[in-house]
Amino acid sequence: MADDVNMAALEASAAPRPFDPVRLVLDALAAIGTLWTFGLMLLICADVIGRSFLNAPITGVAEIAAHSVVGIVFLQIGATIHGRRMTRADFLIERVLAWAPGLGRLLEAVFALLGAAVMAFIAQAAWPGMWNSLALREFFGVQGLFTVPTWPFRGLIVLGGAAGAVAFLALFVAELRALVAGRKG
Repeated sequence: MADDVNMAALEASAAPRPFDPVRLVLDALAAIGTLWTFGLMLLICADVIGRSFLNAPITGVAEIAAHSVVGIVFLQIGATIHGRRMTRADFLIERVLAWAPGLGRLLEAVFALLGAAVMAFIAQAAWPGMWNSLALREFFGVQGLFTVPTWPFRGLIVLGGAAGAVAFLALFVAELRALVAGRKG
């Protein structure tokens, strides 16, 4: 069994990455999303146990879970973008990069710039809704039984959209640097 494990690969450490404050902030947001996911999992399990064995469900779990998914996604989207883990069709870009690296880098830069614009539009579109829900004291749930304000969840959409735009802009700058370095080299 030990022969199947590549010990050299386990002992080799990854190359140290340079200090990147953008990555640090995006990873911190993603970590909050991960902790939130764990907490949500515990809440759902407690509700299932309460419903099944104690005949005492936890009020509001469905509403919390529904809104939490959106919050978690927007907390983690910036790190996903910055880490180049967004789902996309790499078959085309990989061929272009192999055939014409400069053109491939240019396509990557354009993709990053368009992605930044889309994420900025998402943040911009969510901004008025966040302030309206705060001003109107908007809640979700069943009044008198269980309510939660909606503005924090809308705020996470704004934050995630802005974080995604920053992540795409960081990739855009990296692609431009690689494009310029490729022409010099």
